[in-house]
Amino acid sequence: MGMVSTVGLVLHPQRDSKEAIDTIVEWARKRDCTVLGLPDEVGRIDCSAIAVDAQTLVRRADLLVSLGGDGTMLRTMRLIAGRPTPVLGVNLGRLGFLAEIDVDELAPALSAIDEHRYTVEPRMAVRATSRDGRMVTAFNDIALVRIPGDGLAAVSVSVYGEPFVRFAADAVIVSTATGSTAYNFSAGGPIVSPTVEGFLVVPAAAHSAFNRALVLSADEEVTLDVLPTSGQLALEVDGTIGGHLCPGDRLTITALRAAARVVRLGTTTFYERARRKLRVNGSAEVD
Repeated sequence: MGMVSTVGLVLHPQRDSKEAIDTIVEWARKRDCTVLGLPDEVGRIDCSAIAVDAQTLVRRADLLVSLGGDGTMLRTMRLIAGRPTPVLGVNLGRLGFLAEIDVDELAPALSAIDEHRYTVEPRMAVRATSRDGRMVTAFNDIALVRIPGDGLAAVSVSVYGEPFVRFAADAVIVSTATGSTAYNFSAGGPIVSPTVEGFLVVPAAAHSAFNRALVLSADEEVTLDVLPTSGQLALEVDGTIGGHLCPGDRLTITALRAAARVVRLGTTTFYERARRKLRVNGSAEVD
């Protein structure tokens, strides 16, 4: 008997995951291992996975398998945030950053995990707390985004309560190292190794001379105040709407170290994935 006795599945809402699920169910059956899934997800597919609520899935799974792309992987990480349960990402489409393997590598990957032949990479999250105590957690980024036609995002950035800069921008993005290749990258921020313990604050399309990213350590706390001149803003959590903010609203943002653990089997490195995904080529001068 290996270490995995219960596998939890998290599925992409549209992509066809039947082949992957069949592989997992068959692997689990041979090992007398239970497969769990969320009711609205496994209900769509004819399989023997047991439907349970999110809390039960998180509590019982020894291993979570995300079937989809980076979005599904981020959702899986948010589900498990704060627990040591490893997460294996299986890619069902375009190359991603977070998924470790493709469907055809799934059976040997499960056996490798069962036999402890893998490593886990801790991933940091960022958590935003509003004045009324509501919290959101993100593994890529938390962004304060202008609503088209409703005025700019006018946001004051303070570190430990000390005002640093006031941005007027299309968005102010707080990104983890993981998220450095997402919204931060498109806003001109740096690519950050996923092993760096820190987070970034970067404006998108800043309407000011100062438009640089600020890199903070995992121990620091940043406060974002929505200024009186700001329009209403959308709060995006890993790219999905997590609410709205108005002038006078305040978010306090801290980092959570090792909030999730991603399974690595040594097939590709972050830098290989970044080169392919972001089409990093360099200058014609060197060719």
